[in-house]
This record gives sequence, structure tokens and C-alpha cells, in this order.
Amino acid sequence: MNYTYEDISKMIDHSLLNPTLRAEELEEGCKLALDYDAASVCILPYYLPRCAEILKGSRVKASTTIGFPHGGHTSAIKLAEAKQALADGGEELDMVVNISAVLSGNWSYVREDIRGVIEVTHDAGQRVKVIFENCYLNDEQKVRLCEICGELNADWVKTSTGYGSGGATDADLMLMRKHTPAHIQVKAAGGIRDLDALLRVRALGVTRSGATRTASMLEECRKRLGLAPVRVEVTAPAGY
Repeated sequence: MNYTYEDISKMIDHSLLNPTLRAEELEEGCKLALDYDAASVCILPYYLPRCAEILKGSRVKASTTIGFPHGGHTSAIKLAEAKQALADGGEELDMVVNISAVLSGNWSYVREDIRGVIEVTHDAGQRVKVIFENCYLNDEQKVRLCEICGELNADWVKTSTGYGSGGATDADLMLMRKHTPAHIQVKAAGGIRDLDALLRVRALGVTRSGATRTASMLEECRKRLGLAPVRVEVTAPAGY
């Protein structure tokens, strides 16, 4: 196999964004990400301070969302969200573009909306993933967003929130990889539910994937690599 356990575990942003998750489930989710050494936990914004506290000193990043899930917040609100998230210990922020502005062709607004969040986050030494929500866009719009993110030095371009009408597709991932500068990474979200899917998108150049089925995916990875399981019983929450 041409990968190690760490290669795969560090692809996963463990998603804790379902609005019905209770505090005890958010706690358990953070600890699960620690157990499996995931790349990050992307958590409901109000619980980010506690998430950062749990993950402090580990290799798992604390992350949350900005303008989620519809992207229609004003730029001022997105900027305020970003500043609050950074103050709360956020190390990676997943922001949604203004989908309405993209569909309207208001590219100057879209650019400034993205720029504000990237600048304040980079000034704090942290990183940004820019979510396109590709299910609502045509290829020309996706390519233009890739170009803007390249110009603004986003850290990742990301396919989806996981809450739109569709998730990551191979065609979109290949398009985004082709039209985004090499130093900017690509993240898949929505529909990556098992290890084989994760390996498939990895082969397309994806470096991160949002996942709720982190435990089952990484237990399967450990099994294939001949490693001991992390947990005796693995229960997978409902996926994207």
C-alpha cells in the first residue's frame, strides 16, 4: 500500500456541524478525533472554545465555520465571525462564499468577501478553507472562484458544505485541482463515507476531506495496514 496510517488520518477533518448534536456528543467527537489523530475537528462555532481546550497540545487542529452553510451573511458579519473564532482558538476556518453573489456575477463583492476573512486569519497565523458549494454552480463559476482563491492565497479550496443539494464529485475535484495554483490545497466534502472513497479522492490530489464517519474509515485503514484497532466498537454517525 502506498500510504501510511498518518497519511490517511491527516486527511480527515472530523465534522461536528449537525445542529442537533448535543454537548456530550460534541465532547465525544473531539475525543474521538484525538484518539484517531485526525487532521482537525470542525465544530459548531459556539463550542469552539471547549474544542480548542480539549485539543490543546495535540496535533489535531481546532476549526469551525464562517458564513455557514448558505454564505449569505454580510462581509462584516463574516469578518466578525472570523475574529471571534480566532479569539476562541480556531486554527483553521471553513468559510462559505456568497453563493448569491457568485450566481449574480458580482465578482468584486465575492473577492472582497473572501479577502477579508483570509487576511484577518492569515494575520493571526492561521489558515482558511474557501467553500464553493459546487452543486449550485457551473464550471465557469467554479474556475473563477479557483482563480480568485489563487490570487488571494487561500489555503484550501473546498467543494461543499455537506448541507447543499450535492457533495464532492470527481469531476469537480479534478477541475479545482487543475485551476488552482499548486500551493493551494483541495478539500472534498459531502459523500466521502468510506476508506475507498477517501483513497479515490486522494489519488485526484485531495489533501483534506470532511467526514462524520471518521472512526469507521480509520478503523478500516488500520485493519488494512495490520494495525491494532483504536476502539473495540465503532459506531458511525449519520454521514453527509
